[in-house]
Amino acid sequence: MATIANAPSTQRVLAASLVGTAIEFYDFYVYATAASLVFGELFFPSVSKSAQQLAAFASLGVAFIARPLGSIFFGHFGDRIGRKSTLVASLLTMGISTTLVAFLPTYANAGWWAPLLLCLLRFGQGFGLGGEWGGAALLAVEHAPPGWRARFGMFPQLGAPAGFLVANGFFLLLGLWLTPEDFRAWGWRVPFAVSALLVMVGLWIRLKLAETPQFAAARASAEPPRVPLVTLFKTQAGPLIGGTLGAIACFVLYYLATAFALGYGVKTLGYTMQQMLMVQLGAILMMAVGIWIAAWAADKHWDERRVLLGGSFAAILLGFLVKPMMGSGSLLELFLFLALALFVMGFTYGPLGGWLPSLFPPLVRYTGVSMAFNVAGILGGGLTPFAAQALATSGGLWAVGFYCSALAAISLVALLVLGRGRKA
Repeated sequence: MATIANAPSTQRVLAASLVGTAIEFYDFYVYATAASLVFGELFFPSVSKSAQQLAAFASLGVAFIARPLGSIFFGHFGDRIGRKSTLVASLLTMGISTTLVAFLPTYANAGWWAPLLLCLLRFGQGFGLGGEWGGAALLAVEHAPPGWRARFGMFPQLGAPAGFLVANGFFLLLGLWLTPEDFRAWGWRVPFAVSALLVMVGLWIRLKLAETPQFAAARASAEPPRVPLVTLFKTQAGPLIGGTLGAIACFVLYYLATAFALGYGVKTLGYTMQQMLMVQLGAILMMAVGIWIAAWAADKHWDERRVLLGGSFAAILLGFLVKPMMGSGSLLELFLFLALALFVMGFTYGPLGGWLPSLFPPLVRYTGVSMAFNVAGILGGGLTPFAAQALATSGGLWAVGFYCSALAAISLVALLVLGRGRKA
């Protein structure tokens, strides 16, 4: 097994699933970071700082509306044509949308055209990402030998902390090198422009891939459905609903500990941008650790579903720590909370790459996995920065913690109801 896992062709597949996803998540995170820091004041009318921040977080949520549409579009071609070409198209869609953000006019220069164009490009980001994660997960899992599904499936998941480190590390360096005025005037644009170079790297890697053996075998034995989405709804509605609800917990934890925490820490708690970015860069490493441990445990001792159950239960308990740790006034306690939250998030996220594909047969798997993951993104992630900001303003951090626990409980119940899924 170890020989198979270390074969050069397999290493290329895992590198492609990791690097491509890291680039896609880099694109997604530079927007989330900029929305937390400057987009409110640059792209929306000056009513109040709180209203501008809510508007910026609302624009963040536009991508989550686009993601299910992207999952339908790219899932259709991923199930009918193949995983490789679809992944190339999703990467291009995401990268072009991100790069163009660097050249947008602000509200002061273009009025309402500025937020309109910003939201349009954010929609493009979400549309591209809608086809990215599912395809990257299948690229890895459909090459996995027996007993390695969760560990192969964790490679797209590791792209998330990798993309976050590069994106927020970039913003941290800009914050250290530039004055606040220069950062606000033009510095925030640089990470978006650099996306064009990263996309070229991702394309170079993905164009060298072959089709996955599981999809090739399934297509050789049966004709793909004409409309995979219709077949999915007719035959796989239960796994689709259960998989969607089971994935909610990872999103609420992530966006609570990143987008919301960054904006709240700078604009309400009074920490500097550099302090919050350094705290988050340290904490995100615990997410990578959690992903690796969770995938190893799923393959070696339990299975993906039981590890996800444990992570969702821990996320419920974590909600009770939001107020005492985030609101303590101590940067150290804030760091410890974010590190713990992202470590737990690793247990609700790491096994998804192996678990969600196990719920669907190969010829509707791209559509099913992408739909479940991206609709869960709306329910658990797209609304979280906006909802958490609104709850913190009206009810304080206790309300934010209850929101986290309630959504994690939904995932726990869904995982209890669902079975273990397919072995292949």
